[in-house]
Amino acid sequence: MNLDKMLELIPKTELHCHLDGSVRPTTILDIAGREDIITSDTNLNVLEKQVKVFGKCNSLKEYLDKFNLPIKIMQKEKNIYRVAVELLEDASKENIRYIEIRFAPFNHLLDNLKPEQAVEAVLSAMNYGRDHLGIMSNLILCILRQEPPSRGIKLAELARKYSSKGVAAIDLAGDEANFPPEIHTEAFELAKSYGIHRTVHAGETGIPENILKSIKILHAERIGHGTCAYRDKNTLEYLIAHKIPLEVCVTSNVNTSAVNSYREHPIKKYLDKNIVVTVNTDNTTVSNTDIIQEFKYLVKYQDFNFEDIKKVIQNGVNYSFASQEDKNNFKNSFNSFMDSIK
Repeated sequence: MNLDKMLELIPKTELHCHLDGSVRPTTILDIAGREDIITSDTNLNVLEKQVKVFGKCNSLKEYLDKFNLPIKIMQKEKNIYRVAVELLEDASKENIRYIEIRFAPFNHLLDNLKPEQAVEAVLSAMNYGRDHLGIMSNLILCILRQEPPSRGIKLAELARKYSSKGVAAIDLAGDEANFPPEIHTEAFELAKSYGIHRTVHAGETGIPENILKSIKILHAERIGHGTCAYRDKNTLEYLIAHKIPLEVCVTSNVNTSAVNSYREHPIKKYLDKNIVVTVNTDNTTVSNTDIIQEFKYLVKYQDFNFEDIKKVIQNGVNYSFASQEDKNNFKNSFNSFMDSIK
């Protein structure tokens, strides 16, 4: 079996995938048309330029602007549910067996939806995925950096309400350059006190000190991206010593100009230094990618071999927020695959 075929068939994890950044363009076009949401054109090719990045942006903000239209069509329960089911369908076809989906529920209240309804729509889709697609999942709720601390506290309480129903963690996302982690200290302290997991976007836009701030102040158990950790020796040493996983999203980092190219991404150096690395898509639509393509890029540009691929997938399950039962189920399917190719 050649490597490309193995990349398709091997059971995979996805720990960093934004729901609103992973909406099928055809679905955006369909919902926008039915609900009279203005788009620049009804032509799919033109629409895709609104919601996808082809190559590089000048900044993270330019990248984040691609979310505007997908969020507009995700203001009703049925639409959120549809988007989530379709994401799980697409992930299942890539043989992702465990996925953590994240979204910011307060972004979906323009049509008088309650935050609880937005969360329940995604959880319902996840239950469908588990029952009908054989894909295990958990939900991560995002605080946006630019939101006031009071909103973050409300989100921590919302996560607590659904912590036994599929909400596993909270996250901090958005404009890292202008809104430092410590703004939302109280929300993350609450989440920790409630036994809710924490992950934080940090070090994505060239500010390595945000990585240690996120770990020490916000009690982050994982770091989203962590791309620029290499710029600070103390940060690297801390990540290694404390086994803090990085949710690496290579294509996204190229898109946002966090790195200049696939070849210049530090992921392989991190892996070789024994930093815990996981491989993720970030946004399948916005970054115009999928998990199989991410691995192919790593093979092509980073000299990943099959042992590297196995290691990052195993990191994905070991450092996921999955229940022990789900971890065991994933490991059983992974080991069965490995046995089948011996």
